[in-house]
Amino acid sequence: MTRWPAAEPSNRASDVGMTSLRRLAWVAWIVSLVAGSSTAWAQRVSPAPDQLQGAAVVPPVIPIFPLEDATLFPGASHPFHIFEPRYRAMVADALKGDRIIGMVTLRPGYEADYDGRPPVFAIGCAGLITDVEELPDGRFNIMLQGVVKFRITSEDPSRRYRLGHIEVMRETLGDREMEALYAERRRLEALVTKPGSGSSIPPGIPDEEVINTIAQYVPVDPPERQTLLELKDALARAQALIKLLEAAGPPPR
Repeated sequence: MTRWPAAEPSNRASDVGMTSLRRLAWVAWIVSLVAGSSTAWAQRVSPAPDQLQGAAVVPPVIPIFPLEDATLFPGASHPFHIFEPRYRAMVADALKGDRIIGMVTLRPGYEADYDGRPPVFAIGCAGLITDVEELPDGRFNIMLQGVVKFRITSEDPSRRYRLGHIEVMRETLGDREMEALYAERRRLEALVTKPGSGSSIPPGIPDEEVINTIAQYVPVDPPERQTLLELKDALARAQALIKLLEAAGPPPR
């Protein structure tokens, strides 16, 4: 069963002080998350490949959904439980149109103006609503699948929720870079898989999806995750994740 996390900033303690072993234990959990994605999503409404790769489906003005952590990467999926009135309106409007919502990260200090329009990082990721459950009281459970990165150029204050004028930031790799990405994926898999566990990530899942899903869920502090998102492409992201995990030490046995 899908677990629908609350779609609002959390008051929990930061993960900055997480020990290396605990961090890698969480990453090992991500392996099962990625490995299960091919079957978990088989019966869901999935976007066509050209929707996920092309920028044309993302309009120049999209609703902006700010959270304390960067919660969406291109090609990766994330569930959200929507309960604030302004974001219920956002989802309802998106479902009437192109089903696109732009995820962005709140800048530190957002708490002082959370109910207003606190500052956000300019670079986020547009997501397509691929699954939705409307609850009797007006709340929503939705699943967003990352489509493409974007940069906010300005905001439109005409709605109850935030609207951003954006420019799309495609992540494009050439043939040689795709070969390098495959090699880095194998290195990354070796780092997040416990030796002798028998667990693995199915080879049929695209390299970018594997890397971006790990980047999306690896337990790091919000600025570090935002840095991963802002890297130019999945190859650079894979290399950064490898450095991060190698510095953390070997997986727990």
